[in-house]
Amino acid sequence: MMNGIIVFTGLVILLWVGRSILIPLLVAIFLWYLINAIAAYFRKVLPFNYCVKKCPTFWPEFFNVLSILLSATSLCWLFYAFATQINPMFSELVTRIPEIQTKLISISTYTFHKLGLTFDINMFPNLTDIVKTVGASAANLATSLGMILIYILFLFVEQSTFHKKLDNLFETKSKTNKFKFIIDSFDKNMKKYLFVKTIIAAFTGIGAYIWLHIIGLEFAGVWAFLVFIMNYIPTIGSIVACALPILYALISGDSLHLPILTAGGLIALEIIFGNILDPKLMGKTLNLSTLAILINLVFWGLLWGIAGMFFSVPILAAIFIITAQFDSTRWIAVLLSTDGQIPDKTED
Repeated sequence: MMNGIIVFTGLVILLWVGRSILIPLLVAIFLWYLINAIAAYFRKVLPFNYCVKKCPTFWPEFFNVLSILLSATSLCWLFYAFATQINPMFSELVTRIPEIQTKLISISTYTFHKLGLTFDINMFPNLTDIVKTVGASAANLATSLGMILIYILFLFVEQSTFHKKLDNLFETKSKTNKFKFIIDSFDKNMKKYLFVKTIIAAFTGIGAYIWLHIIGLEFAGVWAFLVFIMNYIPTIGSIVACALPILYALISGDSLHLPILTAGGLIALEIIFGNILDPKLMGKTLNLSTLAILINLVFWGLLWGIAGMFFSVPILAAIFIITAQFDSTRWIAVLLSTDGQIPDKTED
């Protein structure tokens, strides 16, 4: 028991100390997976199979490369759209932070007074400091862009040789098969998870932009982008994505008309895409307990901040799949699962 605690503590310290290296690596792996996931669906919807049957010696590799290029181009276009359209809105919103802070304090003071309570301004968070912290995190990630691109490049270069390396990684065939099963299970589940999550997040973000633009809320592009990004963070992400634009509508409008419309539209979108379509499309892809997801979310959020929250579900899925393959740790997989059903264990 004591040894386990020591190992866990040492691992946590290692993850904390090495976060400047590990977070860019995880970002690279995430983008690499996402590109491959989108590419796999491009190969399904585009007429690749017909051409492969006509010329099986050349076309498979050609269309594999083409689908990856199409997928990467799609993501690059999204980043370009953000840089040219949404980023200027972010800059303008940041300049209005002091004004927003003042209005929030005024509303809080008025509300507390009506309730017969005393409002202490020191209890109110400093939005400028929060924005600076988030900006610093984004700046750190931006400075790691070169490292991320190098990671992605080498992942694609090594991609075709992964299985060959696995064949020579272990001494026995049974260990090799077990490790391959773990990798393939994680690969299959993560590609579906990332693709479905991205599609759901994209449609939710687009719907949010259209609705907020129609009702006339300022910085609709910023809020829509926030909705898109936050959809990758379970539960808390959707709450934050809805709360911030609703709060802004409350302090920027002269009546309750705008915040009510904002709340109604965003909550409806989250219910339709997040609570109805997401479970139907995802099915039992991960089969992870909601409680386990929330605890894991808090743990990685404390350890790595927003980046940790972003990657909390893929990390938990990896732990779930790995622990299900060993007799000594299958109980952990059972606790992490939704209904106690865990993946079958391969033969040793």
